[in-house]
Amino acid sequence: MRISTPEFIALMAMLVATVALSIDALLPALPDIAEQLIPKKPNQAQLVLSAFIVGMALGTFFTGPLSDCFGRKKVIYFGAGIYIIFSSLCLFSINLETIVLARFMQGIGAAAPRVVSQALVRDLYSGREMARISSFIMIVFALVPAVAPLLGAGVILVFNWRFIFLIFIMFALISTIWTAIRIREPLAPEMRMPFQFLPFKKAIIEIISLKIVRLAIITLIFAGGILFLGILLIQQIFDQFYGRADSFPVWFALIAVMSASASFLNSMIVVRFGMRRLVSVSLYVQVILSCCMLVLYSKGFLSGNVGFAIFVFWIFGIFFQAGLTFGNLTALAMEPLGHIAGTGASVVSALATLGSVVIAAIAGQFFDGTPYILIISVIILASFGLYSAHQLKQCDRIK
Repeated sequence: MRISTPEFIALMAMLVATVALSIDALLPALPDIAEQLIPKKPNQAQLVLSAFIVGMALGTFFTGPLSDCFGRKKVIYFGAGIYIIFSSLCLFSINLETIVLARFMQGIGAAAPRVVSQALVRDLYSGREMARISSFIMIVFALVPAVAPLLGAGVILVFNWRFIFLIFIMFALISTIWTAIRIREPLAPEMRMPFQFLPFKKAIIEIISLKIVRLAIITLIFAGGILFLGILLIQQIFDQFYGRADSFPVWFALIAVMSASASFLNSMIVVRFGMRRLVSVSLYVQVILSCCMLVLYSKGFLSGNVGFAIFVFWIFGIFFQAGLTFGNLTALAMEPLGHIAGTGASVVSALATLGSVVIAAIAGQFFDGTPYILIISVIILASFGLYSAHQLKQCDRIK
């Protein structure tokens, strides 16, 4: 019997959510990780997040083409196996270096359910029905960043931060077993394509040679850098500058839930205003807001309860901006790549994610216990992103 649509949506959302859970659930654990493993260099605790994202970005390069070669379910099993093995290593590691390496490999494994779930949606649905299913999946997925820090904080309260990796293992086991039982392999052996390096290389060269794709990826890197840096530093700012580490998961959940409305708003207005204009306006507003934040910080107005409220609103703006830029930029990058959509999606996502997290990881190491590094970095990244978005508008219009 074919899996029902509601069950399929729930399963695909769970597969996609593996990445968000693996990042956001560890945010409340950063102070404990730093205190236990690297008390003299607390900023290096951020590496447990950035290493995972780098691994996930690199894994994204290959999981799509590999699923075309070996089948969807086998690649999910293989990725889940890697994810579970290295989650177990994190559970028992005694130093940061081992955890960072394991998190990198864990990210490679997590790329499989993230990418292959999108392929499964394309395999089983088409046209407007596929778009409808994808929208429902993203609505369910949007709840994960809200719940994950609360889950992580609850685990730390009852046990300790290492048990969060046990949650990751259980989550991966459930989603993988669920996939094995309820999903029939949609890619028959005669439909599979051999994985060949030369066609893959040719596709990458073609992708990079298209100006509109290059500019969309570059703009994605700057926009993603803003988001990832916010994720890396938000918990430390709550803890060290505002002294609100205990309430951080609740505030993060509120910000995540409110920010989810950006995708809905984008779907309502993108047809009228166009993708490029929305991206440019979003980044322009971010530059203005962040410059105002810099002035307020320099005048000492960001401390206290009022300053905290202003900071929370600004962080909400960072997450909201991501909802108005990521989807539009990805769509612009993918528009000329319909004939190589699978490889194109992998390459665009991998390059954008890798570039974003490298920038964020470097900037995050300069954190000084105040919001200053985050504010100045956002101004710089949003300004560069605005410039590349302006160049993007000069390309021949597609939409």
